[in-house]
Amino acid sequence: MTPLAHGLGGAADLPIPLTYALIGAAWALTFSFAVLAFAWREPRLDPRSPGVPVPAAVRAVADSAIVRAAIGAGSVAAVAVVLAIGVFGPSDPAANPVPGVVYVFLWVGVMAASLLAGPVWKMLSPARAIHRAGCRVLGRAPDAGPLRYPGSWGRWPAVAGLVTFVWLELASPEPGSVTAVTVWLGGYLIVTVAGLCAFGTEWAEQADPLEVFSSLLGRLSPLGRGADGAFVLRAPLANLAGTPVGPGSVAVAATLLGSTAFDSFSLFPWWRGLLADAGGSLARTAVSTTGLLAFIAIVGVSFRFAAAATGGLPRAERLRLPTRLSYTLTPIIAGYVIAHYLTFLVEKGQATVILFADPFGAGWNVCGLADREVAYLLSAHPALLGTIKVLAVVTGHVLGVAAAHDRCLRLLPRAHRLTGQLALMLLMVGYTFTGLYLLFDA
Repeated sequence: MTPLAHGLGGAADLPIPLTYALIGAAWALTFSFAVLAFAWREPRLDPRSPGVPVPAAVRAVADSAIVRAAIGAGSVAAVAVVLAIGVFGPSDPAANPVPGVVYVFLWVGVMAASLLAGPVWKMLSPARAIHRAGCRVLGRAPDAGPLRYPGSWGRWPAVAGLVTFVWLELASPEPGSVTAVTVWLGGYLIVTVAGLCAFGTEWAEQADPLEVFSSLLGRLSPLGRGADGAFVLRAPLANLAGTPVGPGSVAVAATLLGSTAFDSFSLFPWWRGLLADAGGSLARTAVSTTGLLAFIAIVGVSFRFAAAATGGLPRAERLRLPTRLSYTLTPIIAGYVIAHYLTFLVEKGQATVILFADPFGAGWNVCGLADREVAYLLSAHPALLGTIKVLAVVTGHVLGVAAAHDRCLRLLPRAHRLTGQLALMLLMVGYTFTGLYLLFDA
């Protein structure tokens, strides 16, 4: 299995010409903004709305201490097995499931589950489980640590963690290396447990890259928490409006969106030719790293400029707008995650499961998995796959525009509520064009 082969097709996947898809997407986005401008004149998204209570039996199971302990124990056992396979299993990534576990299930599967069921990594996190067990032994509350988490750090530690992951996947010399992936996973676990021990659960909420990513996408789930902490069903955009923001929030969104765009960009033949002509491994890594960081920087800088390009506010308030609006990029990120990784999750996920037939290269055939073959459910239907990709990207952008519009109604002076959003609207159209072009023309 090649971890970077995300199973993405080219323009042939589209049931309509790429040019028509781009024009249609831009029109859909522009029309959506026009409708919002005239029909959505006051803020409507309230994260404190009561919602519809989830059945008591479901709430009891979801919040059960026994269920959470069992899930935590299973998560710790699972990561221990994965690390053991990484250390003692085959070094060939085509025979070892560890790269697939990390790239497919951890990076994509957990995030897809978060879109449906909320921030699931909070419950699945082996680091949180280890920390809870340690706190129970020591008789202290897991929320607090001996040190106070500095507010100025915000989500910057999570940004650092996300950058190391996307660099490993997209720019490192051997992204499929079993050793490299195992080292990243082990290092992530050590750093996260240490941070939890030092700062308590705020470290996980602010600095754990996987939890920050999961929690961000989890805001688009219809599942939320009511005022009493119980599960309720609520409009996803209302949940999204309650996303906490702070230092590093724009950088998190830029890293997630920019790295996904670079992943598609890196499939262009001329870019692959540039890497081939760069020379040795070190030079190729330097070129790839530069390209990855450039994409992240372009997304971050363009969003900061567009979000702050409004009138009627003091300069200090305008400089805070990008951070306050950063969560509105979440639907766009979710759309690209679905469009970019759907085939990867469905088909490479199957290949990863099959590799568990003999994870240590000992000639096993666990559960008869070695006799199974990958079912190419999506690749065999390119028109359907192309349609799903276009719908995912366009829907993500439309929801992003709606979230940004509602937030701007709260933040901007009445006289600048529409004109103050124009730069952001143009940026969204640009993101739509660029995203579809990269997805289908690479």
